[in-house]
Amino acid sequence: MTEREGNLQAPTRHPLDWRNPEFYDGDAIDKELERVFDICHGCRRCVSLCQSFPTLFDLVDNSSTMEIDGVAKADYAKVVDQCYLCDLCYMTKCPYVPPHPWNVDFPHLMLRAKAAQFRRRGASLRDRVLSSTDRVGRLATIPVVVEVVNKANASPAMRKLMDRTLGIASAAVLPTYARTRFRETVPKSVAFPVRDGARTPGKVAIFATCYVNHVEPAIGDDLVAILAHNEVPYTIAEKEACCGMPKLELGDLGTVERLKDVNIPPLAALARAGYAILTCVPSCTLMFKHELPLIFPGDDDVKAVADAMFDPFEYLVLRDKDGLLRKDFKTPLGKVSYHIPCHSRVQNIGQKTREVLEWIPDTTLNTVERCAGHDGTYGVKSEFYENSMKIGKPVFNRMAESEPDYVASDCPIAGRRIMQGIEESGPGSGARKAHPLTLIRIAYGL
Repeated sequence: MTEREGNLQAPTRHPLDWRNPEFYDGDAIDKELERVFDICHGCRRCVSLCQSFPTLFDLVDNSSTMEIDGVAKADYAKVVDQCYLCDLCYMTKCPYVPPHPWNVDFPHLMLRAKAAQFRRRGASLRDRVLSSTDRVGRLATIPVVVEVVNKANASPAMRKLMDRTLGIASAAVLPTYARTRFRETVPKSVAFPVRDGARTPGKVAIFATCYVNHVEPAIGDDLVAILAHNEVPYTIAEKEACCGMPKLELGDLGTVERLKDVNIPPLAALARAGYAILTCVPSCTLMFKHELPLIFPGDDDVKAVADAMFDPFEYLVLRDKDGLLRKDFKTPLGKVSYHIPCHSRVQNIGQKTREVLEWIPDTTLNTVERCAGHDGTYGVKSEFYENSMKIGKPVFNRMAESEPDYVASDCPIAGRRIMQGIEESGPGSGARKAHPLTLIRIAYGL
């Protein structure tokens, strides 16, 4: 086969061969890292995406040969540590992804290296805590405890202590935990008639996510209100744990499997009962739609869940195409700066949130499609915080330049980081942070 620049075919992806002992073999990993890094060095079109690529290219350019053979293999880990598995290089930039014969899958190679590193030495206390979102959330939202946690997260003295002892950046704005959990307060659905469309099931199951359950339950309330307004009956997944994305970012594939074993059986039962499954956080949707099917390719239940999984705005757009969505918006939103997060972009569904927001009369949209720099737990770690803010700065500037009434992102943590960046860049514009689902609820007048 002739080697060629670029690839005109749609990208495909291979299952993750993580049960194969060779997957964790250090020499095999270094050999593949060297091969892929050499290809990246010769291309360099991903240099603006994240810190992995500038780190790699600096290592090459400062080496004795100015080629990958001049880089010490021990330094490969510096590139791996900067990758937060956003998938943008694979899905939007790299011309050498399969079926190209060079078969480059940079994020999954980084995941392989992370998994081998995790198997060798585990994870730090800080990384274990940050990636245990469900356990920490359950603990932090216990009455009385929630008050202590929120005060600690807002205390400059405590934050400096956390920076020194745990490596959680004192300058990073942390979430305020909710006093009541979404799953405990969500109202029961009205028994609307189920109206299936050609593209959409007429009933919805909600996977609440750790974030909505423990930090911003109002986002889940907004989704429920939108579904009820459109007479779509809903239910909440009977049993739920973290989707596994934070553990995936650590390379902790064993815990990913354990979380899958909790989540998939009840979700698969809902999928086979004809429910569309929705989550309010793009990373969770991506985990179920794309990552778990690649990690567990022979699991029929995983496939059933992936096939039934929708981004909320993907569902609303398809519901509209089925002629089953109300568009009786009553309240204009003014100027909205909307950010498309990485884990929405790589789902291959297009800009569905933007499309829905553009339906609202007397609303002006400023859409920004670039990484905001938070990237899961990456943006709150002391050693990465400065790079995180550097990555996000162009987004902060673009989001603020239109002097918006609202700043919105499908990713709630990206939205919080954007507001921090805007506020630190100059005088406040008076813009409010609101999730896109909140904006739709406002527009409906609910």
